[in-house]
Amino acid sequence: MTSCQTQYLLMLLLSVGVSAVEVQRPRGVPLSKRQFYEEGKPFTCLDGSRTIPFDRVNDDYCDCKDGSDEPGTAACPNGSFHCTNSGFRPGFIPSSRINDGICDCCDTTDEYNSGAACQNTCRELGRKERESLQKMAEITKEGFLLKQQLIQEAKRGLEEKKAKQADIQIGKKDLEAKVEALRTVKETAEQPEKEAKECHLKAWEEQKAVIQMEKDKAKMAEVLSELDDDADGSVSVAELLSHSELDPDSDGSFTEAEAQGLLGGVDKVDSVAFESVWNNIKDKYTSEQANTETPAEVETPGEEVREPPSDNDSEQYPEEDIPEEEEEDDDEEDEEEDQDDGDYKSPPPTQTPDKKEDDDEGTMPPFDQETQNLIDAAQKARDAFDEAERALREVDDQVKNLEKEISFDFGPNAEFAYLYSQCYELSTSEYIYRLCPFNRMSQKPKFGGSETNLGSWGHWAGPEDNIYSLMKYEHGTGCWQGPNRSTTIKLTCGKETVVTSVSEPSRCEYLMEFISPAICQEPPSLDAALHGHEEL
Repeated sequence: MTSCQTQYLLMLLLSVGVSAVEVQRPRGVPLSKRQFYEEGKPFTCLDGSRTIPFDRVNDDYCDCKDGSDEPGTAACPNGSFHCTNSGFRPGFIPSSRINDGICDCCDTTDEYNSGAACQNTCRELGRKERESLQKMAEITKEGFLLKQQLIQEAKRGLEEKKAKQADIQIGKKDLEAKVEALRTVKETAEQPEKEAKECHLKAWEEQKAVIQMEKDKAKMAEVLSELDDDADGSVSVAELLSHSELDPDSDGSFTEAEAQGLLGGVDKVDSVAFESVWNNIKDKYTSEQANTETPAEVETPGEEVREPPSDNDSEQYPEEDIPEEEEEDDDEEDEEEDQDDGDYKSPPPTQTPDKKEDDDEGTMPPFDQETQNLIDAAQKARDAFDEAERALREVDDQVKNLEKEISFDFGPNAEFAYLYSQCYELSTSEYIYRLCPFNRMSQKPKFGGSETNLGSWGHWAGPEDNIYSLMKYEHGTGCWQGPNRSTTIKLTCGKETVVTSVSEPSRCEYLMEFISPAICQEPPSLDAALHGHEEL
């Protein structure tokens, strides 16, 4: 309820409760226009079109174009009749309703010459309206008292938030210093860890090279034995020709010249010279033993023919079997973003390095105790640094939330601050509407279905003289082939905070009625209302 409405209601309450003294004037003339109808003086039409003798006012003949000379008769089609309605609210009716046999004025003055059996009901109507207005006045008064409490609570809350903000800022500086100190500790611990792990890896690479060399020699000896058909300890051109897969140009014709070329231009090589030959043929050579095995394309008993993987990944993983990892992924992304680019990225500490099975070279051996101690120390430093960084992020979030709340427009005296972080619901036959002031408005079906966003907080949208009477929520879920949904919240005065109704006056545009004591205006005093009160 606006201040103008409150003033009007109280004035009306007083007016219908005061014994009216009738001021003499022509029938059908309101008190506000009495000065234009002075008996004994010529009457000038209110539109200024002409002047007539006063005895032609209400003579049942229309002389003025605006019908102002016949306020108490039905002579002018565009005239209006003022009902005094003593004891109730005065009002106007079209002149055409005068003496039409139907009582339109509660004081029966419109049927002064029709013979209609009208009863004066103004006092009864006035009594009922006074009761209604009295209740509304009491609600306004109580609502305004609650509003004063809300303002005081908001003031205390603001002071507490500012004090908390100051404390957090002090703690934040200490935490920032701690984070930087732990960053230095972490980087200091990671450097020897990095060097020790690189040293371990280098030793493993060297060991793998030795292992691979030994395996290569063993393989070479095995191939030499396979090629040496006459067991004379050497390989000849003829013996090499038995392996057509060694044909250098793979043209299907493995000639003696080509075989001799592989042997370095000689007809035969011994075990020492075979090493250079081996380097030329080892990538093509097929073991004679392998040739006797079952071809790979022949299906062996007990094997199942595997279907090629489907192009549709979702068919491989039914919905119920897909692990729920969204939250974990989000956490991992947050942690990755928090790491400095310059930091040494090390895998989580383990007693042994990441185990990679390698049929040729085996598994990298575990770290020695000294290296493991360096890894453990570095990981401990990383954990301490990460924990301090998380704490600092939480403090930053607190500071941002406090700054947002402190600077938010909660009304001239922050009377709407109590709505922040609260939600209110209205249940209808089909939907549950949920309003979270300064956040969002939503709609959810009562019998299953997803929630629809009807708009997020936009701005105060009332008229200039009462901007806080309307809230606007915008950019909700888009309508099918239509605009994004939006909601206007109309606030009215009341003792409670409650949603009373929701409607959709236009497609995708919703209107909510919302009662709150924060919108209540101070009712005018009795003396102020009586001052300037005119008699009927």
